[in-house]
Amino acid sequence: MQSSAHTADGAANTPRLAMHFASLEVQNHAARLGMWLFLATEILLFAGLFVCYGCYRFLFPEAWAAGSRSLDLTMGTVNTVVLITSSLTAALAVHHAKHGENKKVGVMLALTLLMAVAFLVIKYFEYSHKFHVGTLPGRYYSYPDIQLPGISLYFTVYFCSTALHGLHVLIGMGVLTVAMIRAFKGDFGPKNYTMVELGSMYWHLVDLVWIFLFPMLYLV
Repeated sequence: MQSSAHTADGAANTPRLAMHFASLEVQNHAARLGMWLFLATEILLFAGLFVCYGCYRFLFPEAWAAGSRSLDLTMGTVNTVVLITSSLTAALAVHHAKHGENKKVGVMLALTLLMAVAFLVIKYFEYSHKFHVGTLPGRYYSYPDIQLPGISLYFTVYFCSTALHGLHVLIGMGVLTVAMIRAFKGDFGPKNYTMVELGSMYWHLVDLVWIFLFPMLYLV
């Protein structure tokens, strides 16, 4: 059964209740719980990489310090600021969705996506430089200026963790793009903003992971 609720944008935006839920409140609670469980598994995924990082850093502290100094701290810092700001716009999108301000939701999500693109572009230039000079993982490492035991492992961890994080950025962009399109169609309102909320939660995870990766990789 579906009804309409008038919002600031004048759109009908009451969500459809699935047959196996007793009410919209139960349906939304189930969606949030499912997202929290999913985010917990994502944290476990990255936790494995963090454990590897800790073990190898303990074994090869000099290589870890030298590898960290070879990274571009300016690019890493700019990317950190970009992602933190994108979390703000994602949170503002949820705020406006709760009030049925769909145009503002769309604008906030569009800004979030622009900053995500900026993050990936900066990371592309970082990766290009590493391919050019040979600071690559494993047996592909060929940078002559740093020849220390374990240095190739540092860049293996660097590429694995940042590439996995970049994949999550792309997935988050896909989710937020769908939410943005729906926002400009006027789909969200006080009773129907769960998709924006869950997309924002996922984006905050992407942010949180980078906040850990930045000091681990760039500030050793």
